[in-house]
Amino acid sequence: MKAIIFAGGTGTRLWPLSRKKSPKQFEKLVGDKSTLQLAVERLSPDFSPQDIYISTNILYIDTIRKQLPQIPEGNYFLEPEKKDVAPAIALVMGTLYRKFPHEPVAILWSDHLVKKVALFKKILGAAGEYIQKNPENIIFIAHKPRYESTNLGYIHTGKVAHTFHELDILSFEGFKYRPDAVTAKKFFKAGNYAWNLGYFVTSPAFIYESFKRLAPNIYKNTEKILSHLGKKDYTSVLKKQYGRVESINFDNAILENLDKKNALVIVEDIGWSDIGAWEALKEALEQYPYENIIRGRAYLEHVRDSLIYNYDEKKLIVGIDLDEHIIVNTHDVILIAKKSSVSKIKTLVENFEGTENEDLI
Repeated sequence: MKAIIFAGGTGTRLWPLSRKKSPKQFEKLVGDKSTLQLAVERLSPDFSPQDIYISTNILYIDTIRKQLPQIPEGNYFLEPEKKDVAPAIALVMGTLYRKFPHEPVAILWSDHLVKKVALFKKILGAAGEYIQKNPENIIFIAHKPRYESTNLGYIHTGKVAHTFHELDILSFEGFKYRPDAVTAKKFFKAGNYAWNLGYFVTSPAFIYESFKRLAPNIYKNTEKILSHLGKKDYTSVLKKQYGRVESINFDNAILENLDKKNALVIVEDIGWSDIGAWEALKEALEQYPYENIIRGRAYLEHVRDSLIYNYDEKKLIVGIDLDEHIIVNTHDVILIAKKSSVSKIKTLVENFEGTENEDLI
């Protein structure tokens, strides 16, 4: 079984720590390791370094080599420019299709936290074993909702189709991307909707042939690139050809159009968190509601339900009478925001383009 970890995002919502040149997945947000390093660590020893692949932008290859020296040089998929996820997955699956078309492959992400690692590994193993016998299927790994999230997608699940290694494998009934508050509340109470983590196990043949049928433009463009695989001009062809398709999300291009009979779902509580934004990071790390999450030098009085990250050892952050705040201090930016306002960070950073603050992006 192979695992592919995608690590090409820019992580704008975790600005000012996450920047274009050093996105969030390479930063030490939890403990002394990056979330990319933690993602690889979670797979050991079930996956050898030779079975782990990294898909990223070519801009980040030097950083990844330093953080993951155990990953073989041939296990990197390097995007020459930023596109959405569908072209990246097509390139990966098209390449693996030529090497081992029917071997189980797990698609994972580099900026998540998983607290129940043993259960996570059990699910991957069971899904991999099932796909080994049924390579024309895809198994989504979903999470029991902890609250009525409007920032995550949902998977509608059906009845138990199989019980495999003491895990229920459910039928798949469809997706709903980021519902409004009323719909999220309805999903949460219904009991047959789960958070879509973007994790799945399938075979390269199933996904790549799905591109051929459902996204022919991406498939044809990828085939033009991979016809040069192993040749001296592969890198130049990749650079020239990769950006010649529309930038489209993988969910929209492929997953939303799959035949339901080919899809299954495993839903468990693996202690998962998407730490794509500061308030999500706080929710993932807190042990109880209203707890303060602190990193670096800080002195607080009458402060609750706040996150303070100070990356300047020479400076002390002092907070008084604050509720639900995010304070992040880097060497060149201090961010101060209400928790409820962090969704505005992405737009704020985008507005820096073409201004005197562009170098801070």
